[in-house]
Amino acid sequence: MDEKPLLSVIMPVHAGEAWIAATLDSLADEPAGDLEVLVIDSSPTGATAAIVERFAHRLPLRLLERRDLGLWQTKTNLGVELAAADHVCILHQDDLWLPDRVAAARRWLADAPEVGLHLAPTAVIDRHGRRVGRWNCPLPADEVLGAQFLLERLLVQNFVSVPAPIFARTAWLACGGMDEKLWYTADWDIWAKLAVAAPVIYHDEITTAFRVHGSSLTVTGSRDASEFQSQMQIVLERHLPRLPASSRRWVEPAARASISVNVSLAAASGGDLKALVRAARAVLSLGPRGTRRYLRDSRLRERVTCRLRAKWTGAF
Repeated sequence: MDEKPLLSVIMPVHAGEAWIAATLDSLADEPAGDLEVLVIDSSPTGATAAIVERFAHRLPLRLLERRDLGLWQTKTNLGVELAAADHVCILHQDDLWLPDRVAAARRWLADAPEVGLHLAPTAVIDRHGRRVGRWNCPLPADEVLGAQFLLERLLVQNFVSVPAPIFARTAWLACGGMDEKLWYTADWDIWAKLAVAAPVIYHDEITTAFRVHGSSLTVTGSRDASEFQSQMQIVLERHLPRLPASSRRWVEPAARASISVNVSLAAASGGDLKALVRAARAVLSLGPRGTRRYLRDSRLRERVTCRLRAKWTGAF
């Protein structure tokens, strides 16, 4: 590549034959001159790589076949280390870019060069690509946000959808990248680390789509309740001490209630409907003010509604 790209797109993939053509199509529909697309493929066969190679004439692709790297976190960390651009984003094999993503990225980076993490909402789509909702962040738009402000909300619930953020490569490397021991909550942990490492801004523009389906890690990873709960508690206990005591007094109860709700909802999804009662009790125990804060920061309604819509249409 003769000139440094505006943005490196890191794609950690594994057995992605079902989705990756649509994902790469969404990238190829955007102006690609300012991009670097780095695909790190750990698939056991060459089927996914063969699909990726079909896009070599449409995208500035670098394909690394690394069957020794099983975790998406490991592949992502490697991708960021190898990235040629100063700014990076992640795109999983089942998610999409939407029209004007590149134009928005160029504008965000030009308008706020000091920012290390650009956040944004994302569309939620079902397995057929139909929109079933919107994934928002409970943040004011177009303001540079301090670490405390962001952590007070982020520690209640991870509200950042992986395909949406754009981050400074140097900030990622400085904070150590993803913790590869966190197989479920590594993304939540890295957003919290980046919030401390560099200024953050939220743009109220949807330029990506997050796909919900029954074989995603979000669904399969939550089936072991004790491990699911442990993954969330590690992130909370790691970053809660970064807040002053005055904040921890209300953030911690809401965050622990959120973990309880998430575990209960996973159990209910598996058929344990009594878990819904446990979830309601966890929220109501916060009292009126705490419940309002929890509902604001957890985005519970929109998270549940998106998945219910996909299930009702048989497209989950």
